[in-house]
Amino acid sequence: MQIILVSRHLKAAKTIAIMPRHLAMVLATFLAAVFLTSAAMSWLSVHLRFPVVEEALASMQNEESQKTQEYVANNIQMMAARLGELQAQVLQLDTLGDRLAGMAGIKRASVVKEIPAGGGPFLPAPMTANELQAEIERMAQTVESKNDELVVLESKFLEQRVKERLLPTTLPVKDALLGSLFGIRTDPIAGVRAMHEGIDFRADQGTPVVVAADGVVLAASYHREYGNLVEVDHGGSLVSRYAHLSRLNVKPGQIVKRGDLIGDVGSTGRSTGSHLHFEVRMFGVAQNPAHFLRKGSEFALLKRQ
Repeated sequence: MQIILVSRHLKAAKTIAIMPRHLAMVLATFLAAVFLTSAAMSWLSVHLRFPVVEEALASMQNEESQKTQEYVANNIQMMAARLGELQAQVLQLDTLGDRLAGMAGIKRASVVKEIPAGGGPFLPAPMTANELQAEIERMAQTVESKNDELVVLESKFLEQRVKERLLPTTLPVKDALLGSLFGIRTDPIAGVRAMHEGIDFRADQGTPVVVAADGVVLAASYHREYGNLVEVDHGGSLVSRYAHLSRLNVKPGQIVKRGDLIGDVGSTGRSTGSHLHFEVRMFGVAQNPAHFLRKGSEFALLKRQ
C-alpha cells in the first residue's frame, strides 16, 4: 500500500510505502501496550489495594465460598437422608426377620453384640461428610446382610409350611367319638388280643370324611378287610388310610388338599358298625396317628366313647 502526501510547503508530492510488516509491527505494539497496561493495573490494584478492586475481589470470593458451602451442605443433607433410609430399612428387615422366624418356629441367631451399660445427657455430634459416607457404606453392608438372612429365613419358613401342609394333622371326621386307639386291643370279631394299627372314629353312616393333609390319592377301591379304602400319599414315604367308607369320592392320581371330601363314613369290609378306621404309615410301617393329630387344634376337642 502507498500513501501520497501533497502539501504547499513541499515542492513535490511525497510517496510513503506501507508494507504488511509495518501493519504487523503496529498491531503487536498495540497488543503489548494493552497487556502491559492491564498487568500494571492488576499489580497496582493488588499492591496498592484500591478499594473498588478489593470490594470486587471480596465479593467474588464470598460468592464462591457461599456456593461451595451450599454445595457441601446439600451433599451432607442428601447423605444424611440416605443414612436415615438405610437405618429404617435395617429396622424393617429386623422386624420382618423376627416375624418370619417366629412363624417358622426358628430361633433367630442374634447378630447384635451385647452393649455395655451406659447413660448420660444426649448431646448430638454432627458428622462430617467422610464420617457420613463411611456410615452409609457400613449400613449398606448391614442391609445386604439382613437381606441374605431373610432369604434363608424365607426358605426355612416355606419348608416348614410345606411340611405342615403335608402332615396329617386335621381330623378326618368332625364331631365324632373317639373309639379304639392305636396299639394292642381285643379284636372285636375274633375276640383275641391283636394289634390295632390305627384310630377308630365313631360316627353315623354317611358322615363326611375329609383328607387330613395335602397329597395325591394312591388308591380308592374295595379291600377285603378295609372295605372301601382310600390311600393318600403325602410325600416323604408318608401315607394315610381311610377305611370302611360307604362311598368313595376320589380317584387314584387325584390331587387333594387338606380338608377335601374323600368319602363318607360306613361299615364296609371287616367291621362291626359304622365308623372310620384311620391309619398313618411311614415307609409302610404303621405309626400312631395321634402323634400327628395332636399337632392340630381339633384333636383336643375329641370325646371318648
